Amino acid sequence: MTKYIFVTGGVVSSVGKGIVAAAMGRMLKERGLTISVQKLDPYLNVDPGTMSPYQHGEVFVTNDGAETDLDLGHYERFIDINLQRVCNVTTGQLYSDIIAAERRGDYLGGTIQVIPHITNEIKRHIQQVPSATGAEVIIVEVGGTIGDIESLPFLEALRQMRNDLGRDNTIYVHVTWLPHIGATGELKTKPTQHSVRELRSIGISPDVIVARADYPIQQDLCAKIALFCDVPKTAVIPVSTTKVTYEVPLLLEDHDLGHYLVQRLHLQDSCHDVDWSDWQAMIEAVRQLGKPVRVALVGKYIELEDAYISVKEALRHAGLAHGREVEIVWVHSTELETNDCAERLQECHGIVVPGGFGQRGIEGKVMAAQWARRQRVPYLGLCLGMQVMCIELGRAVLGSDDVNSTEFNSETEHPVISLMPDQRDISEMGGTMRLGVYPCALVPGTRASAAYGIANGAPISERHRHRFEFNNDYREVLAENGMVFSGLSPDDRLVEIAEIEDHPFMLGSQFHPEFLSRPNRPHPLFAAFMAAAAEHASAQKNTTESAFSSR
Repeated sequence: MTKYIFVTGGVVSSVGKGIVAAAMGRMLKERGLTISVQKLDPYLNVDPGTMSPYQHGEVFVTNDGAETDLDLGHYERFIDINLQRVCNVTTGQLYSDIIAAERRGDYLGGTIQVIPHITNEIKRHIQQVPSATGAEVIIVEVGGTIGDIESLPFLEALRQMRNDLGRDNTIYVHVTWLPHIGATGELKTKPTQHSVRELRSIGISPDVIVARADYPIQQDLCAKIALFCDVPKTAVIPVSTTKVTYEVPLLLEDHDLGHYLVQRLHLQDSCHDVDWSDWQAMIEAVRQLGKPVRVALVGKYIELEDAYISVKEALRHAGLAHGREVEIVWVHSTELETNDCAERLQECHGIVVPGGFGQRGIEGKVMAAQWARRQRVPYLGLCLGMQVMCIELGRAVLGSDDVNSTEFNSETEHPVISLMPDQRDISEMGGTMRLGVYPCALVPGTRASAAYGIANGAPISERHRHRFEFNNDYREVLAENGMVFSGLSPDDRLVEIAEIEDHPFMLGSQFHPEFLSRPNRPHPLFAAFMAAAAEHASAQKNTTESAFSSR
């Protein structure tokens, strides 16, 4: 029978539930179990696809084209799995489905209520995961914080599931925060006690409490939490903030959480001995990284770094593969429109322009691409980052500032980037872009094919999220002026990868390679970019030292 681990959070938001859920998934996978994870989001949006990155952070895209919560990125990176549409459920999605069913007459005139109709629908969605994924253990994280009114239907459904499935098949894990009082130098457990009391009032008694803090948590505090929250002391797991998030599975393992979960869910017969040697070696490698490579990330939402969390992690994965620390220089694209690029970019060893939507800051991104091309600085463009690279070269080749994307200027004389034909009759915004995995055929002899290690033009598969594409009317003229179209859709219609010849590394992809990067398996394009950036850093250092010694 499928086993379920339900994860809730208390005291404050952003307490780290997603990381804890992902870490538990890794612990169980290391024991030979098949794992899947689901995120339950209480907001009324159907999905985060139309939400502002300032509010929600990154929109993570799955293979099957779902626009999901960024926590799914944590799950995939830690556990090294590919999740599906069923792994993210929102209140908006539930209500939409139920109202549609009511309009069809599916309820035969009955009164639709939160209990049992909403809670039954929640349980139905949860129980879709094992049938869709075949996983033995499903970890279900509830978004928000205990006490939020929006979460109550989800919590009630989870309460019911223990009665439905039995205690041996369900575990409740509560992640909470211990605030630090600076005046006394103390960590306080009272907010945790109140959070657990609130959870109990709903009918859920946690089996495990993961206590988070920015300072070391002493055993006497764990004993106090165990006493007042009525859990075994062995089930109070202290986790202090670490600079290396991938260390969290090891921290949980040090407190025997993996053993506790296996014993509590009676999974002993399905498990093998755990071997953390490879993971420990990775963590040790992170701690011994060499001199930093400075990478400018030129975006329009940099005030909230979580808007680019997969890009940030993919850069770090690539740095780890090359034994180099990555120092991300956060550059607001609008800033480049009013300041000299040299002020922000000349000390950087590489430039990344990520995806985005809307006109604000677009000229700053074009200027970043121009700087990279002219100064021969390694450049990696992601989705919109590839498009601005094409716009910039188009302006140089055609001698016109009116080269643009129709997304930003519908009347542009030279629409190097234009709306995809199958997007032109779409009126609704949510979930209507080109989403999910699509194939890309690599052109032999290009930087892209070398990065992937594919010499025969075999196709790759990558995740997409876009409405606009390169306009093939301009393929010939740009190709004649130094642009190489190194990745194409199998029907040759869509440009998937473009690169600049006679440049150390200037490449853009229409897809989002950051979604498939893993800490122990960096994405090939990020790895190739990092190699070029590291080489540029070494050359820049040698030039500086030579200039200094000649004085």
